[in-house]
Amino acid sequence: MDTAAARDLPDDLRRRAEAWIDDDPDERDRAELRGVLDAAARGDAAAVADLADRFSAPLEFGTAGLRGALGAGEHRMNRAVVQRAAAGLGAWLVQRAERPRVVVGLDARHRSRDFADDSAAVLTAAGCEVLLLPRPLPTPVLAFAVRHLGADAGVMVTASHNPPQDNGYKVYLGGRVAPEEGRGVQIVPPADAEIAARIAAVRHVRDVPRAAGGWRVLGEDVVEDYLAAVVAAGERLVPDVPAGGRGPRVVVTALHGVGSPVLREALRRSGTTDVHEVAEQSEPDPDFPTVAFPNPEEPGALDRALALAAQVDADLVLAVDPDADRCCVAVPGGGPVGSWRTLSGDELGWVLGERLARPGGVLACSVVSSGLLARIAAAHGATFSPALTGFKWIARVPGLDFGYEEAIGYCVAPDVVRDKDGISTALVVARLAARARAAGGALADVLDELALAHGVHATAPVTVRVDDLSLIGRAMARLRAQPPASLAGSPVTGVEDLTAGVDGLPPTDGVRWRTADGTRVVVRPSGTEPKLKAYCEVVEPVPGGAADLAAARAAAAGRLEAVRADVRAATGLA
Repeated sequence: MDTAAARDLPDDLRRRAEAWIDDDPDERDRAELRGVLDAAARGDAAAVADLADRFSAPLEFGTAGLRGALGAGEHRMNRAVVQRAAAGLGAWLVQRAERPRVVVGLDARHRSRDFADDSAAVLTAAGCEVLLLPRPLPTPVLAFAVRHLGADAGVMVTASHNPPQDNGYKVYLGGRVAPEEGRGVQIVPPADAEIAARIAAVRHVRDVPRAAGGWRVLGEDVVEDYLAAVVAAGERLVPDVPAGGRGPRVVVTALHGVGSPVLREALRRSGTTDVHEVAEQSEPDPDFPTVAFPNPEEPGALDRALALAAQVDADLVLAVDPDADRCCVAVPGGGPVGSWRTLSGDELGWVLGERLARPGGVLACSVVSSGLLARIAAAHGATFSPALTGFKWIARVPGLDFGYEEAIGYCVAPDVVRDKDGISTALVVARLAARARAAGGALADVLDELALAHGVHATAPVTVRVDDLSLIGRAMARLRAQPPASLAGSPVTGVEDLTAGVDGLPPTDGVRWRTADGTRVVVRPSGTEPKLKAYCEVVEPVPGGAADLAAARAAAAGRLEAVRADVRAATGLA
């Protein structure tokens, strides 16, 4: 190797890669990393950069568990990283409970089966009673099983709606190691840091004990119990659905994820039988071949579902993301005859909040979601509780009846699943649509009712994706030091740094601006992807009632776009 190439590949990086290869339990990963290292040693600049990224830092274990690109190395999702994580989790659990019970679930992504089996083997060897879900299943089934089976923890191998090259590792706590409000909920501090410290203490993967067996594969009864519980919850929450007559004609899609069988069966048992599925997206496929990005919120993701809806003259489109913990809804209208309107995460949250609110109840949403839910709660004599972003916080709200986040996550039955659940949400939405249809109306009528009562609330995000994560930190520092003086021509009258804690919430990384005309913007880094996100909301009054509704919506839309443009400029990244 020439000296220039030697300088391109630092000795420390070479040593770390060699040590990882020696310790990696997977032959395929060892070969992959060896190929990258050899190319880097020959002076391949791309290979050197790739190797440096793979060893830029350990893949961080936090309140989202683990999530990252598949591949060999410490900054990738692979069997070595998963075995370390399972060993750390097992060590933490056995300190707190005798033979802790752990439920392990998985989706159908690349390597999910390997990661679930590794988790079962390592956790069993650590002294845990391990129960493995019977097949790839939605994340809500795992979250349900943690509480239903009295487990002390749950592990779900999934990257949810991330790109095909990613996988992840969600951890839930329950039973004897979590307080009541945290049972069946994803981890939060200080548990995440304590588990991370245990993971960091694992020096060599080859020294991690692995059991050859001893865990139990659960039967289909756990899925049956989940279905029975969500169907009963739907009937309780939306009890007055008329029998007989034609119910709503529904198109569903699982976007190549694991949600289809459970979603369709839940709808059938709940009385929604006129269901048409996007056939080419119904079977699990970890490559997600028909969508550019497997997230129902992304442009184009629902194109096939909307085309099928137009073809069969449907009343409703229900889409769940690949692990079925999120739900997206589209309804007819919003343009020319035959057109469809996809409800935003906030809009569906408003509809569900309005229909599920009760006097004395509790509604919650994340601090980045719309302020309208607070008004809905007040109008129904309910309590509103803001929460930090993520269902690990929303689900912990005491006495919660309904909670949501604008990223199409909804918890409609906290007594069943204390997490976001796309299956139970879809079921409730279908029942609400059936009730509205029987009364001669439509699901979207609720949005008109709310606008007339509380003004037009219009929300939309600004998302800036970056390759260099340091850009996000610099942008946040700039926004704190130099917030905009105005947004869409309205003076900024309030500037709050969320790291100081707002609304009685713990500190979090973000800033919030308010303007004289009621506009609100929250800017924060994404917790799961390399993005900076801003959540924008404007409110337009409707003084003249229904006759002024269209004009108010148009005015709100114009203001919102002006606000988003100003926010993009303020970030310095657009």
